[in-house]
Amino acid sequence: MLTRLEVHGFKNLLNFSVDFGPFNCIAGPNGVGKSNIFDAIRFLSLLADNKIIEAALKVRTSESENAESYDLLKEPKDLFWTDGINRVETIRIAAEMIVNAEVRDDFGRSGTANSTFLRYEVEIGYDEPKSKGTLGRLVLKSEKLDYITEGAASSRLKYPFPAKDFRRHVVKNRRRTDKGYISTETAEDDQTEILVHQDGGSSGKPQRSPAISAPRTIVGTTNTSATPTILAARREMQSWSFLALEPSAMRRADRFFTDPHVTANGGHLPATLHRLAKEAEKKEEDAASVYARVANQLSEVFPVRDIRVQVDEVRQLLTLQAQELSKIFFPASSLSDGTLRFLTLCILEQDPDLRGLLCMEEPENGIHPAHMSAMVDILHDLAVDPTFPPGEDNPLRQVIVATHSPKFVELLNNKEGREELLFAKFVGVKSPFDTPTRTLRCEPLKGTWRTTEDDPGIGIGGIITYLTNIPGDQIELHFTDEK
Repeated sequence: MLTRLEVHGFKNLLNFSVDFGPFNCIAGPNGVGKSNIFDAIRFLSLLADNKIIEAALKVRTSESENAESYDLLKEPKDLFWTDGINRVETIRIAAEMIVNAEVRDDFGRSGTANSTFLRYEVEIGYDEPKSKGTLGRLVLKSEKLDYITEGAASSRLKYPFPAKDFRRHVVKNRRRTDKGYISTETAEDDQTEILVHQDGGSSGKPQRSPAISAPRTIVGTTNTSATPTILAARREMQSWSFLALEPSAMRRADRFFTDPHVTANGGHLPATLHRLAKEAEKKEEDAASVYARVANQLSEVFPVRDIRVQVDEVRQLLTLQAQELSKIFFPASSLSDGTLRFLTLCILEQDPDLRGLLCMEEPENGIHPAHMSAMVDILHDLAVDPTFPPGEDNPLRQVIVATHSPKFVELLNNKEGREELLFAKFVGVKSPFDTPTRTLRCEPLKGTWRTTEDDPGIGIGGIITYLTNIPGDQIELHFTDEK
């Protein structure tokens, strides 16, 4: 669970910071840079599985706002903030996160993290290419992984988590040393070294690695239970998902041997729902109840009586089908894009295996305004309920959505969701080169949990133009009686 993000020098983000709760909605017009927040989170997630240069090249270009259609980066220096003349030398990203204490390494061995509330920081620099026609080089400048004590958690977790029922269940710390798990030092030869400290807090010598030659971060190379807390940080970042639902993937049937978990593009819906039904049977529950719950949620946006997965033993295919009010079953391939998007979220909400962070841009796409309230509800239900301890019936899931829809914001505000709203806007600041520039800020509403004396938040007057309909956009139908 990502509780805080700090970014400097990445795309259009300068001295940017934001605190997150279980459910978060970032609202703002197109082009303001909401996607860059997601891209910074995605960059951290990619670093957990890829070389630094590969992670950079998998990030979107700055021009793309739509998560479903984007170009990948062509030159890594394009990640670094620039005013068109000058470019920053480093990118700094920090993330505070709650991790799962129990982890399993790449060899199947289990381990237990000593700390579950962690702060991870990484700084990456850029070296110009040595010859034409080649890419520049990304250099690891600094990497740190520190723990946050249980005592400090009450002030660092700014969202009003109930201490007894939630915070004490997710924040644990057994480390009794001032040193974190990863630190950075400058050696006698002025070379930067990344230090890995023993997980148990022993006074033994740390493992040292030169930063300048590191193709990956330390977190990105950790694959054993010998350092379970670092591994837990990696597993958390690996669990961050970025939904970019594609109609062709959501409509596709599955083979029997398909991994039964929904993918980021919405694939494997039949296999996932079939698995959930089989798991219900193992618990001596009625498999039909799983289909009934999904159908009941889907009926909010589509007139459906039932949902089922047709099992074709001959072709070894699983096909998702929906029964309309006429009692005829239709395959998922006949459903509209918006209905499929909503159905995907319904299946995800039922899956206890889905943990971690779920990011989604423009969830209102394909949804009729009359059904947008149901979309707000299902996204909210996907997130963990912090009034209860996390568990199988309350998975530790987090949701961040970005929207430009005033209707979506209005509905969220009316559903007592104003605490979860953030408004993205440009503000004037001094650049790293002491020149005036604009950058992105996320402002909470006044009186909500993110506000402080220095940042009192934005009042209704500050967003009234965003919430007000464009003049003339009302639907008007003019009839005349013709004889």
